Amino acid sequence: MIIQLLIVLAALYVGSRYGSLALGAISGIGLAIPVFGFGMKPGTPPTDVIYIIIAAVTCAGVLQASGGMDWLIQIAEKLLRRSPGMITILAPLTTFFLTVLVGTGHVVYTLMPIIVDISIKKGIRPERPCGVASVASQVGITCSPIAAAVVAFVTISNANGYGVSIPQVLMVTIPACVIGLLSAAMASYKRGKDLDKDPEFQKRIADPALKDYIYGSDATTLDKVIDKKAKRAVYIFLLAILVIVALAFCQMVLSEEALAKLPKMNIAIQIIMLCATALMIMLCKADVKKAAAGTVWRSGMVAVVAIYGIAWMADTYFGNYMDQIKEMLTGIVTQYPWSIAVVFFLVSVLINSQGAVVVAMLPLAYSLGIPGPVLLGVLPSVYGYFFIPNYPSDIATVNFDRTGTTVIGKYLLNHSFMMPGLISVIVATIIGYATTMLLFPGYFANL
Repeated sequence: MIIQLLIVLAALYVGSRYGSLALGAISGIGLAIPVFGFGMKPGTPPTDVIYIIIAAVTCAGVLQASGGMDWLIQIAEKLLRRSPGMITILAPLTTFFLTVLVGTGHVVYTLMPIIVDISIKKGIRPERPCGVASVASQVGITCSPIAAAVVAFVTISNANGYGVSIPQVLMVTIPACVIGLLSAAMASYKRGKDLDKDPEFQKRIADPALKDYIYGSDATTLDKVIDKKAKRAVYIFLLAILVIVALAFCQMVLSEEALAKLPKMNIAIQIIMLCATALMIMLCKADVKKAAAGTVWRSGMVAVVAIYGIAWMADTYFGNYMDQIKEMLTGIVTQYPWSIAVVFFLVSVLINSQGAVVVAMLPLAYSLGIPGPVLLGVLPSVYGYFFIPNYPSDIATVNFDRTGTTVIGKYLLNHSFMMPGLISVIVATIIGYATTMLLFPGYFANL
């Protein structure tokens, strides 16, 4: 059991070193060695979640290709430039809600240069808004009705006897994560030295060429002309999300007989996303080739491969050693059920995907007898991959900051995302857990 666990961990470690598609592909080695070398029974790949991701990412990719994403970014930029002095508070809220809307945190690539530009022109240390804004772009995943982590949580919970819907999940995660992000933003508000008092920054701008590079750029989307077709694509996308949420609400109030006539939510989401994609292609003249080459679609397909390999490998290992794992962990999680949040977080540090953490670890958590409301409360803890700064959005943020204040430190873990990440996740998890205690007191009475 220990040898095979080491093989699994080694596959995750090596995959994380290569990044991107390699994380899912190298997980295949961590699956092959136990199956072919030790005779382990292979688990089941998470096909339901993968199909949902493909449908949602394709829809968001076509939205980007239609120009609709540019309009959303432009609206966000107008809000940020209206109150530049509040950039440290407004930037993370903006990246958070953009992720909630489109289901992926990779929209931050377009917005981050604008956040840096506003900060520099206002004399604000860019590290303050940039660090927490990058974190916020990933925190929003557990708050999006079309994100894989949320849909997987609902699907797996329903299969394990906890009948929860997407709106019920969002009622817990959105307030908890917003409070967590605001706490991180407030902690970042006076972080580090102001630019005019930072000796390292003053040394940089002593070089005229470097000073011109820092202050001479003007990142903006406000000069882009947004046509009617792009706006129409956004309306179609928003309508699709509203239909998904409405169907989820229906599942909360309809009788079992009425529900039997409706498709399950995971199927409904796929159908609606594909229909929205088709409408954007036909009515908005979205370029399909451009969609396939866009950052949203490509990063989404990378996530599919990662979840495919990681979750299949994890399901195989845990499925074969479930009795032993229960024996080891039951005592701890029975006495301290919230401690599963620590497990989720540590797994996420190794796995750069919240959806993959949910798919891989949630069935194990239910098998240990942890109540569904407890797991819902600690759902924000599935984001831990800011801890080791190798995620694309974090690396891109460091590169976008022309002042050099947003950094990955000499000792790797002393980076600009550590403090806002820890504060955000810890506060959000505590608030989420407390919220479910209030909403579902019966589940906690016997804990």
